[in-house]
Amino acid sequence: MRDQFLRSTMMATIAVAVVSGVISVSVIRTSAEAPVPMKTPWGEPDLQGIWTDETDTPLQRSPKFANQEFFTEAQREELDRARGEHFSSDPRQERGTAIDVGGAYNTAFLSIKRVGARTSLIVDPPNGRIPPQTPEAQQAAAADREFRLALLQSTESCKIQAPTCAGGKYDPTPSPRFAELPPRYHSGNVARLNRSDGPEDDGLADRCLHTGLPDFGSLFGGSYRRIVQTPNGISMFYDLNQGQGWQRNIVINGGPHLPTSIRQWFGDSRGHWEGDTLVIDVTNFSPKTDFLGSRENLHLVERWTRTGPKTLEYVVTIEDPTVWTRPWTVRQEFTKQSEEENRIYYEPRCIEGNYGLPGLLYGRRVEERAFAEGRGPDPRTVDNVGGVLSIQQDPLLQ
Repeated sequence: MRDQFLRSTMMATIAVAVVSGVISVSVIRTSAEAPVPMKTPWGEPDLQGIWTDETDTPLQRSPKFANQEFFTEAQREELDRARGEHFSSDPRQERGTAIDVGGAYNTAFLSIKRVGARTSLIVDPPNGRIPPQTPEAQQAAAADREFRLALLQSTESCKIQAPTCAGGKYDPTPSPRFAELPPRYHSGNVARLNRSDGPEDDGLADRCLHTGLPDFGSLFGGSYRRIVQTPNGISMFYDLNQGQGWQRNIVINGGPHLPTSIRQWFGDSRGHWEGDTLVIDVTNFSPKTDFLGSRENLHLVERWTRTGPKTLEYVVTIEDPTVWTRPWTVRQEFTKQSEEENRIYYEPRCIEGNYGLPGLLYGRRVEERAFAEGRGPDPRTVDNVGGVLSIQQDPLLQ
């Protein structure tokens, strides 16, 4: 009887222990999986840190993927393999040609990451493509393109129909349009004019500038955002490309936008909180900026949401009724970077401390002087626009 009682007591004790253990593990697991509040000391959602996208996703969806929003694992593996072979072989124009020298860069300068899950950053329209342009925007873009191609017409690029002269025709006589101003302020994202009469002839990157918002990253050096918060405002520093970093300040005081007469390179950002999401309305862009043809009428509505301890979602709706037939939306996912490993940050100096652009201008004057003295080719017949062929042929973009 005593032994039976002891066995019963031990079994009951073990049962209680097991149940307690299960409850304890369950509580611990539930606690670990529960979302941890990420708030600033003054109670706002904490977006602070250094953030970047750790995969490559094209802005627009390749037509061959039609309405497929996500890649399959097999497709991602195949694209990673194809891109690995493509960039490791360093595809360039024929070595030693003016076109190759104009390209300037090889794959050593690129930051190639694995292919992301999405087939495009654009999530609306559903086809993952930028909406059609308005007739007025198409006309303005055509005028810009016609002017650029006119300055290239007497170069080897147009003679062999290289990508930089796509749509142009070869004429050995330099165009009389070299003396003209561009149809509108030249500020294409990466476009250069085939002359160097002044800084404005070069692309913004050569001038240590960046078009600004919205920014979706670059194969040149990637793209990082450092977010710092205060109770009444947020500062975001963008480190991207080859040192074309810049900073924006978001006012969060409920006040209106600046008067429309005041225009800024990165626009006027006014933010407010909607639950855990920071919503930023951006207007008042300068007519000298250019995002895919949109300038002073560009309007952005950004949504920044902390989705986990190391994840941040960015959604932006882009509209300009003078350029696109409808608004469109982009979504990106960022990953938090180590604050310890990135605790020392040196301000980006861009093209060798801004000496590069004066060098480009001086070099053109030397070429012109040599041609005038009969010691070299007419600089107008040499393509200094170039292009990185490996990027143009990226399998992810085909």
